[in-house]
Amino acid sequence: MAEHEGEWSKEQGGRRTESGGPKTEDGGLASYPVCRGVRGATTASANTREAILEATADLVQRLLAANNIQTEDIASVMFSTTADLTAEFPAVVRTQVGWQDLALECYQEMGVPGALQRCIRVLIHWNTRRSMREIVHVYVRGAEGLRPDRVKSS
Repeated sequence: MAEHEGEWSKEQGGRRTESGGPKTEDGGLASYPVCRGVRGATTASANTREAILEATADLVQRLLAANNIQTEDIASVMFSTTADLTAEFPAVVRTQVGWQDLALECYQEMGVPGALQRCIRVLIHWNTRRSMREIVHVYVRGAEGLRPDRVKSS
């Protein structure tokens, strides 16, 4: 497990000494990591291998950096694309980000009329002690409208 922020203490029942982190049933802080979903979306400039991989790599790097995610803490990653992206599987970025040993899957989104075109979505299953509210989700390149409540203004 990668080094995480915060102090953990047996004297405090294995709970974190600062606010945040997974909660136990009694509302305390968990002393173990839980699996959280980290979401993001982007668009590819075209239906080409290069455009799909460039957009996917950019999104993945942003998600990793925004949350300080270490590869050894990732359980699996799911990628989805709209039906108009067929030139490459987004999971091919695994070699660019050091994910050769991770479980990765690619899916195709439902064809909903009026949906964002050339869209790539990522869901990282991350073992972390962070609470859901501490996770940063990333929506870029026209995908901000998918979850305007998750977009941080600069």
